[in-house]
Amino acid sequence: MAILHATPKLSFDVYEHRLIGENVKFTASPNTSGAFKTGAPDTIVIHFTAGSSLDSSVNVLTNAESGVSAHFALGRNGDIVQMLPTNKIGWHAGKSHYKGRSGLNRYSIGIELDNAGQLKPRGGGTYESWFGNVYGESEVIAAQHPNQSVLGYWHKYTDIQIASTISLCKVLCEHYPISVVVGHDEIAPSRKVDPGPAFPMHQIREQVLLGKGEDETHKESSGVHTGSLQREAHDAVPRHIASPVNRVANVSANGLNVRKGPNVSFPIIENGLHKGEVLKVLEKEGEWAKVSFTKVGWVNTRYINEVTEKSPFKT
Repeated sequence: MAILHATPKLSFDVYEHRLIGENVKFTASPNTSGAFKTGAPDTIVIHFTAGSSLDSSVNVLTNAESGVSAHFALGRNGDIVQMLPTNKIGWHAGKSHYKGRSGLNRYSIGIELDNAGQLKPRGGGTYESWFGNVYGESEVIAAQHPNQSVLGYWHKYTDIQIASTISLCKVLCEHYPISVVVGHDEIAPSRKVDPGPAFPMHQIREQVLLGKGEDETHKESSGVHTGSLQREAHDAVPRHIASPVNRVANVSANGLNVRKGPNVSFPIIENGLHKGEVLKVLEKEGEWAKVSFTKVGWVNTRYINEVTEKSPFKT
């Protein structure tokens, strides 16, 4: 089983069903069945892409002819691409069943992780993906998937990718009534094996659901003792960094410089902001605000309009 290692802390927020944070971008997918019904989404489904790169997977998930989509794709360097607003139904679960419900697309947010998936041994300590990439032993784990009868070989996830997944799931749980986090292999066991044994699903659930009860069922059915792993994960895994107040702002100026610190003596970060862009306000110092968009930097508060975010599931 994969062990969660110490990784950089990450901070995300959700505003009008769009993720805000460092290294996050939005590329729209046309593949949706419209808005979730009241009370949904209440589930997160984790997948691996079994693709060659984040970009190639996003291209498929945003192609109108592909017939598939997901809400998020996470790169191996921690980058996140959102493709559907989190109030829209995606096409990622397919024919699926879980705890008396079928058609999990209607209830769930889909998260795709850039990962080659199951690999084929080719000798000499190397392994090959279905698309021809070759991986060394350090990038692979050997494990038997519960849905298979033989030992398999699986592409490892990166530490920053796992950290991004945890932070993303945590912020989604803050904004939506999510009580279930599952793998695609748990809702379609007869045909799917993702996210696979290389993904630390039990520890992820422990970190994300924080005692909501869902993971107890999985621990009892799997027979896996996770007490020591839970303590290790609790100490090692980054936690969501919440601002004292949930604050979001829009850029009011036609153009706005972003600096590395809270005054004009600090250098400008490449690529300024434009009017109407949405920012998360992390902290303030005098006339300056530290904000998060695709990067993190400081802006003068005279050129932003601050608003208080309201979750669609809170009155």
